[in-house]
Amino acid sequence: MRIRIGYEIVINSKADTVLILALSPHTSVTGKMIGKPQVQTSPDHAMETFIDGFGNELTRLRAGNEVVALWSDCIVEVDGTPDPYDWNAQQHNIADLPFETLQFLTPSRYCDSDLIAEEARDLFGKVPPGWELVQTICNHVHNHLTFGYGFGRSTKTATDAQREKTGVCRDFAHLAVAFCRAMNVPARYASGYLGDVGVPYSGPGDFCAWFEAYLGGRWYTFDARYNTPRIGRVLMVRGRDAADGAMITSFGAYDLKSFQVWTDEVDSNTPEAELEEMLMERPKTPALTLAG
Repeated sequence: MRIRIGYEIVINSKADTVLILALSPHTSVTGKMIGKPQVQTSPDHAMETFIDGFGNELTRLRAGNEVVALWSDCIVEVDGTPDPYDWNAQQHNIADLPFETLQFLTPSRYCDSDLIAEEARDLFGKVPPGWELVQTICNHVHNHLTFGYGFGRSTKTATDAQREKTGVCRDFAHLAVAFCRAMNVPARYASGYLGDVGVPYSGPGDFCAWFEAYLGGRWYTFDARYNTPRIGRVLMVRGRDAADGAMITSFGAYDLKSFQVWTDEVDSNTPEAELEEMLMERPKTPALTLAG
């Protein structure tokens, strides 16, 4: 399956501002890509790319007092199957977990699993460990939180979301991760592209957050917001929580002027020459234009 992914984000930099951008496909994405998957700028700026400890590809650039468009547009091959599912996947004893998973058992900035541990035991203490436990956590978060863009804020933690019963997709992921960690399941935050592939159209595109839990010797994708296996995810970032994969980390002031994302299935039989020609024109998707 081929999916066209991309974005255009326009910012007004107020002064000399350094930006760290987590806006490229994750280094684990192995499908063939046609076009420009890495960050592009208009006008052109010198940029540096580096890989962090979670395998995220990050880009650093310096902007002056100016308007800058950040964009990417490419076609990526994905396997076209729904998220893997294994009801028999077992939960590991902590003593048997690989060392690299242990960092995903402890509290982090937004996933305050220590503060929610008692509530987690009350809610899930009688659920069998393993896949059933993680799915039960997803069911709770999916039913407990009401989604809405107006409910998001940069300081919102998992315990805030549980108390307020509202959030955006990252809050669904943070709450599920915190509950998993409180129940001794390694869990990590993930974010990227997730379009309306195999499901009804839901509106203009956006980036999406989900999470991954370590069961049965591997990481599995779970999505507490949609709570069903989906097709066509393209991972951008992983980490302990959203602080490890912020879309834009700014050292200086800027205003966000517009924001648009596209994630659309492309006919797999289309010749590559036609695909390259297609990428010469930006998709005509609606942009979110912000006042100011």
